[in-house]
Amino acid sequence: MVVIMTDPRWLDDREQCLWRTWRQMHIDLTSALDRELARDSGLSGADYAILVPLSESPDGRLRARELRTEAKWDRSRLAHQLRRMEQRGLIVREDCDEDARGTMARLTPAGREAIEMAAPGHVAAVRRYFVDHLSDEEIDTLRSVADRVLARIRAAETA
Repeated sequence: MVVIMTDPRWLDDREQCLWRTWRQMHIDLTSALDRELARDSGLSGADYAILVPLSESPDGRLRARELRTEAKWDRSRLAHQLRRMEQRGLIVREDCDEDARGTMARLTPAGREAIEMAAPGHVAAVRRYFVDHLSDEEIDTLRSVADRVLARIRAAETA
C-alpha cells in the first residue's frame, strides 16, 4: 500500500523533542547494554538475540525462519550470525525434518551455559539503566504505548 502525502504533518517542537529523545535513548541504551554484555560474558547483542529464543524453546531448537522473525533480520544476516555462533560452539545448524529446504538452529550445552551465565548480568543492567527509573504507573503507561505502536506497525506490515 502506497500512501501519497501532498502536505506532510510536520512534528511540532514538543513532538520532535520526544521523537529525537526517544531515538537517542534507544540507541544509547542498546549500546550500553551491548557493551556490558560483551564485557561481562563475551557475548554480543546479536548472540544474545539468538540465544534467548533458543533457550526458551522447549527442545532448544528453532527454525531459522522463526529466528529471523524474532530478531527482525534478513536471511543473510541471520546466516552469518549462525555461522559465527556455530564456529564458537554456541549452536549447531541442522536440516529441518519437515522441510528439506529449512534449517534448524539448536542450542548446544556451551550455548545454554553462555546464556545462563550472561542473563543475570544482562537483566541487572536492564534494571539499572531502564526499569528501576520508572514508577509502576510509568511502566504500565509505557507498556500500553509500546503495545499500540507495535500493533500499528504489525498491521501495516500485513496490509
